[in-house]
Amino acid sequence: METMDDYRDELEASFRKVSEGDIISGTVIDVSEEEVILDLKYFAQGIIKAADLSSDPDFSVLEKIHPGDVIEATVVATDDGQGNILLSRKDANDVLAWDKIRQLFETESTVTVRVKESVPSGVVAYLEGIRAFIPASQLALDYVEDTESWIGKEVPVRVITVDQEKDKLVLSGKAVARESAREERNHRISMIVPGTVLEGTVESLMPYGAFVNLGNGLSGLVHISQISQRRIGKPSEVLKVGQRVKAKVLNTNDNKISLSMKALEEEMVDTTESVELSDYSSAESAGTSLGSLLAGLKLDE
Repeated sequence: METMDDYRDELEASFRKVSEGDIISGTVIDVSEEEVILDLKYFAQGIIKAADLSSDPDFSVLEKIHPGDVIEATVVATDDGQGNILLSRKDANDVLAWDKIRQLFETESTVTVRVKESVPSGVVAYLEGIRAFIPASQLALDYVEDTESWIGKEVPVRVITVDQEKDKLVLSGKAVARESAREERNHRISMIVPGTVLEGTVESLMPYGAFVNLGNGLSGLVHISQISQRRIGKPSEVLKVGQRVKAKVLNTNDNKISLSMKALEEEMVDTTESVELSDYSSAESAGTSLGSLLAGLKLDE
């Protein structure tokens, strides 16, 4: 049998005082292009006009808001003339969004935004309803000259500057792209089997060795001790930038490719020696028959 305790929460909610400026939450019970209706667990329903839902000019009520969604909004008026509480999600967002954005900044979280327009030196997007700037230098790994072509694109970004007092929010897609490229590079490196022979181009010479461009965004280091069998004082004694070389993969520890040209030289020597030995495997070709061995001996008579 139902008792008053079963309705305690509803009763307490219905008697609570709601004032203009309060931020309250409600559950969406109806959505149209003109407005959203909320169940506030109160004697009156909440109404949010479409214009008060978001500052984003491309915000679509029917796409973004659905029955069952829980929305926080600011009380604009306790009576809209028809017994409803008039709310503004946009006003509440100006208060709550910055808190969410600061949290995204502190946790270095990745979020996806859609580029809305091109402006000098970058593009504009909206995060949590707040207008944000993405510099052309932060859209991708490389500087983007044609920012117009990015309008409408979705970009994974991170918050790199947040200043509520100056209404300044700056995002970076480059930070995410750099990390994604690093993960992809590390994956490609992990697929390389030690002992594999690779070919590449010497891209730089250092006192301690040579860096070889292996293509596909990968480079490997040939330590000076692994360049040649003979002792050298500096890599330039044997190599020059732009030279094509082959080297064996020694290891891929710490996502770094260690190469050895010396190992290939040693293998070539071993191969040459084995070929020479094989030439003498036949008694006829090697001249090791019993007659040949005795031919040079003098026996005492």
